[in-house]
Order: sequence, then structure tokens, then C-alpha cells
Amino acid sequence: MPVRDAADDDAPAASVDCRDGVVHPDGVEAVARALEGERVRWQLAVTAGEVGGFDWDLVSGRLEWDDQLHAIFGIPREEFAGTIEHFAAVLHPDDVGRVTEALRTAIAACAEYAAEYRVVRPDGTVRWVQARGKALRGPDGTAVRVLGAAYDTTDRRDADARISRVLETMSAAFFLLDDAWRFAYVNAEAEVLLARPRSELLGGVVWELFPDALGSAFEENYRGAVRSGEPRTFEAYYPAPLDRWYEVRAWPGTDGLSVYFSDCTERRRSQDEARRARDRAETERRAAEWARQRAEVGQARLRLLAEVGDDLASTLDTEDAVARLARHLVPSLASWCLITLSSDQRHLRDIASWHGDPASREKVARYARLRLNSLDPSSYLYRALRTGEVVAVPDATRAISEVLTVGEARSVLGELAPQNAYAIPLRARGRTVGAMTLFLDAGRRDLTSDDLAMLVQLADRAGLALDNARLYEEQRQMAESLQRALLSPPVQPDGLHVVVRYLPASKAAQVGGDWYDAFLQRDGSTVLAVGDVIGHDTQAAAAMSQVRTLLRGIGYTSGAAPATILRDLDEAMQGLRVDTMATAVVARLDPADASVTSGDAGARRLRWSSAGHLPLVVVAPDGIARALEVGRHELLLGVGLGTERAEHEVLLAPGSVLLLYTDGLVERRGEHLSHGVARLCEALTETLAGVSLDDEDGLGCGVDDLVGRMLDGHADDDVAVLAVHVRAHPGSQPTAA
Repeated sequence: MPVRDAADDDAPAASVDCRDGVVHPDGVEAVARALEGERVRWQLAVTAGEVGGFDWDLVSGRLEWDDQLHAIFGIPREEFAGTIEHFAAVLHPDDVGRVTEALRTAIAACAEYAAEYRVVRPDGTVRWVQARGKALRGPDGTAVRVLGAAYDTTDRRDADARISRVLETMSAAFFLLDDAWRFAYVNAEAEVLLARPRSELLGGVVWELFPDALGSAFEENYRGAVRSGEPRTFEAYYPAPLDRWYEVRAWPGTDGLSVYFSDCTERRRSQDEARRARDRAETERRAAEWARQRAEVGQARLRLLAEVGDDLASTLDTEDAVARLARHLVPSLASWCLITLSSDQRHLRDIASWHGDPASREKVARYARLRLNSLDPSSYLYRALRTGEVVAVPDATRAISEVLTVGEARSVLGELAPQNAYAIPLRARGRTVGAMTLFLDAGRRDLTSDDLAMLVQLADRAGLALDNARLYEEQRQMAESLQRALLSPPVQPDGLHVVVRYLPASKAAQVGGDWYDAFLQRDGSTVLAVGDVIGHDTQAAAAMSQVRTLLRGIGYTSGAAPATILRDLDEAMQGLRVDTMATAVVARLDPADASVTSGDAGARRLRWSSAGHLPLVVVAPDGIARALEVGRHELLLGVGLGTERAEHEVLLAPGSVLLLYTDGLVERRGEHLSHGVARLCEALTETLAGVSLDDEDGLGCGVDDLVGRMLDGHADDDVAVLAVHVRAHPGSQPTAA
């Protein structure tokens, strides 16, 4: 504790060790100086407020008063003996014992001292004095000094008498309870409100006169105010015979508990009526809110149905769309969810799981991995699949644990601890294709009949979508098998490596009209062809097969050049009533031993003719892909009889790659085909730069990579691709195409 000499404000403060109110010996002198200084300051302050101070040294027995205290007691300083005995001698005889006991108690406990007493001054007048002080401990823990202050309360006592007169005339009721809970004072208004005369009340114990106050708000607040020393304000009802409500203010003080109160019965009745009116209004508001919430629930259900419908309609991957059902249902309708598909009610697989709490999602996924191999055939899930009916599972953790044969699955289910569960079958066309299982944790409201009706509707939509997807996939596989059966494997002439690819459209389960062909003529020339019959149906497939077969027969038997083959094909289609239109490009590579100029050793002569088809693309030995544009667009097959076809020619140097393709590879909605061809050349340049064409699988890998880049895994139309690598003969020198 920092202390400073009162005589010198500029002197540095001394540090004194003081713990728990005990001054230790090494700081006694410093404390003495500090206390003396503090006393001087304190005396100046209290003198201004007509408060006197005293200092009683218990070791020496010396009692010192300041001038103000001498004035209060009416004893000049020179006539005061400076002892506690002299102080006791001037007390009123009736107060000596009480004051002496208060001092003795404070000194024994080194505690605070407080007393109000009367002083008989030398002139015989009696004054009331209020004193407060504090006993200070010495090094041995016992009190060594009592410091305090006192002031004259005579005027206040006189004021109390005046206050009493005021209390009698005021409109509020008032009474005073002493320390024994006896009525010490009661004003006239209190007599009226308490319905008892003052003579019955004064001296009586409040709990005996008013027994219904026991255990009520009156007792609680009266005792609480006295115990805490804090005032209490409250309203309380006292039963018959008073049968009234009272507004009460209870103030604890040295004289006891002062209680001011008034009758507030009429106000309470008005408030009760207003409250009942508010309650009625609140009931009506809640009814309106309930109706609004029901409307919102209805709208939410409609939104959910629409969202699920959008999911099911926006993708051909119906299984993925159905899997997303779990996220739609959680947490709005369930705590967590599992989606199960079934092929024959025996071979089951969980395709989705979801939990509203991100921390529990891995646990649900783990349960999904374990449960199907552990569920007994008599379980709720198999029952829903067999009957096609909703199966409710109350007390789900216990009930499901009983049909799980693997302990690990039971353990994980116990951690998830669902309270209720519902298995809702996914049905379509009289068969059950799966089920969605909703789990509700403890504390969550159960599903209503309206909820279940909506869930059944959702399940039916999902089941129908799954069954449609099954039928579509079956048709698509059948169509693709038929399409591939119509396309025979290409020949592999000497010096050439031919690779073909066919991809059906992603968005159709129909046979397409795209085709390719590669065959040898009698003189050893290689004929390459790619075409696209207009349409996507069985008629288009039949027409494609006819066109391809006619082209093969004409090309082989006539040994003609490409332009002649297309002209004869057009005439044959007209004559044989092949009622279709098609684009096609026919190319012929001369045999490897065909004569070419000496400067073109190893090169292969390429001739081609087009019927409205896209340009050929050639990758020269320098690795750059270029389209063989001819500047003229020929008519489609089946448009005009006897149409003369133009023929074009170029030399392909050894190492070159020739690419024939259909429009599905390059066509994009809103984009001109020329831009698609340019993208194809760029992609082909990059693709072949990363493969070795000398490897047997090099060209095939390059074509697969090219198709992947161009389609990005999604084909809007059929795609046919035919690629030819012109292999270099030993000793030949590469020549630019």
C-alpha cells in the first residue's frame, strides 16, 4: 500500500506491506505517518460537513476528539480527559450499555462500529448523536486503534416527528415493522386498507395478524429486503377478508422495515381485462399464423415437387437425379435419408445418403455401406419393396438393430440414434424399383399424413423416371448394337493403317444414319467413305445400310474413281427407290506400287469427291492439320438425277494422316460449321503431336483423344470417324502433301 507524509505532498510515497487489513511491523512507522496525514485531510473534509472525528488508541488508551466533536458534546478540549471513561460519563444512562456493547463487539472482531445515542451536555441539554467507526488490527491480529466519525442527529429526530405528522395526512398507507416483525407505527390510511384499527395492529406480529401472508409474495419480499438491505417493489394479492391487490414498496432501515402500499385492485382488474383481450388477439394471430404456415408448407411442397421434377427432367442420368432426392428431403422432412435401388428386390444398392448435420454425413455413408449386407430379409426395407406400401418404423434404433445381423452396422446405427423411420417404395408400372428411407432424430416432429402423401407422390415420380431410364437404356443398347452390326470392320491395306470410331448420340435411343466404310478395289486401290443419312430412326438405319451397300458394290465392281462412284450411286438410289437424302465423301488411295514421279517416292495419290459433305482433313509430316477445302459445295445424294460430281487430287507424303468424319464431331448449336472444322484442325494438330504413329495403337489413341476433346464427353448427334495413316516405306523420303 503506498503511503505519503501529510506534511510533505512532494515526498515520495513509502511502500508498506499490508495484507488482509494487518499492518506488518516493518511498516508501522510509515503507516503512522500516513494515517496522521490522512487524518488531517479527513478532518478538513468532515469539518465542512459538521461531522466530528475521533481516534481511540487502544494501546495507550488515549481518546482524541477533533474540534467539531468537542462542539457536538459541548465539552471544551481543555476539560476533556481524553479517556473512554469520560466519553461514557456524558452518555445518557439508558444508552451506556448499548454503546459499550457495540464498541466491544467491533474491537473483538476488528470490524465496523455503529451506534446512535443520546449525549447529556454540561448545560443539561440532550442531543442525539450518530457515530460510525472502524477497529484496526495490529501486527498480532488484535485491534490497536478505533477511528471514526460522529454527527448531531437531533434535528433529524425532530424532523422524524414532523414526518410522522406528514405520514398521518398522506393518501398512501404506511406502517413500520421492527426487527421482531411487530407493527411499530401505522398511519390512518393503513388502518383503512388493512381493515383493522391501530390499537389492534401496534405491537402485533404481522405474520400472526395476517397469516395468509406467510409463504406469499409479501413474506418473500419483506424478508428479502431485510436480508439484502435493498428495497423491494412488488404487487401482490391478499385473499378474503381483504380480497384486494396491493402495490407495495418495502424499505429496510435502522429502525426496521418501512412499508408504503396502496390499493391497486381496480387497475389490476383493468389490466386483466386488457390481458384477456390481448390473449384473444394473440389466439387469433396464432390461428392466422398457423394458416399462413400451412400455406407456406403447401408452397414448400409444391416447390419440392417442382425441384425434383426439374432434376428428373434435366438429365438423362436419372440415377444421379434420383440420388439427389436425399438432399431435397433433408433437413426439411427428415434428419437423414438413404436412397436404395433394386433390380429384383434381392440385389439392392444404396446410391445416396445425406444428413442435415455435416459432421454426421460420413457416419451415415458408413452405415449405408454396411447395412444392406446386414439387413434381415424380414426387415422393414424388404417389406416395403415386396408390398409396395409405406412402412413406418417407430422406436427405430431398437427396431432396426433387431434386424441387423452385423454388429458393426448396429454400432453405427446406435451412434446415429434415429427415433422414427419411414421406408417409402419407388414404384412404376406395377413394379418396385427402389425405396427412400427417411430417419427422424429424437425431438423432431413426426411426419404427418400430408407429408407422407407428398413423399409417396415424389417416390412415384422418381420410380417412373428410373423405369423410363431403364427402358431408354435397353433401347439405346439395342440401337447401338444394331448400328455397330451394320458397320463392318475396315480393311488394313499394305502401307496404310486404318482406324474407325462410331459414337451414338447421347440424347437419343434411336438408330442413327452415320456410317463409314473402307474396302479394296480389284486393282488394289483403297476406297474410303463416310456418310450421313438424314434422320434418326429405323428407316434412316435401313436407308444407311442400303446406301452403304450400294456404294460398296459399285466401288468394287466398277473400279471407278470417286466422282464416278458417287454419280452411279445417285442413279442407283433413284432407280431402286431408296427414298432418302444423304451426305457422303468418297476417297481413293492408289496402291503403294502405283507409279508416281521420282521426286514423290513413297507418296500416295489421293482422289476424292464430295456430295455435300464436310472437307477432308490432312495432317502433313510437319504435324500441322489442314482442311482440304475445294471452294465448291456439291449437292447431296438423292437430290438430282445424273448430277456430275467434281473430283480432286493430292499427294499424301509418307507419315501423313487423312481424317474423314461426320458433322456430329464438329457441329455446335449457334456456330458455323467452318468454325467447327477450324477447331478440329487445331485439336488434331495438338492430339497427334503427343502420340507415336509408328506404334500399333498410336493412331487409335490419338483418335480417341481427339473425339474426347471435340465432344467433351457429350455427343448431341451420331459421330463417325475414319482415320488413315500413310506409313513410310523403307528408304523413302517424306514429301509434303
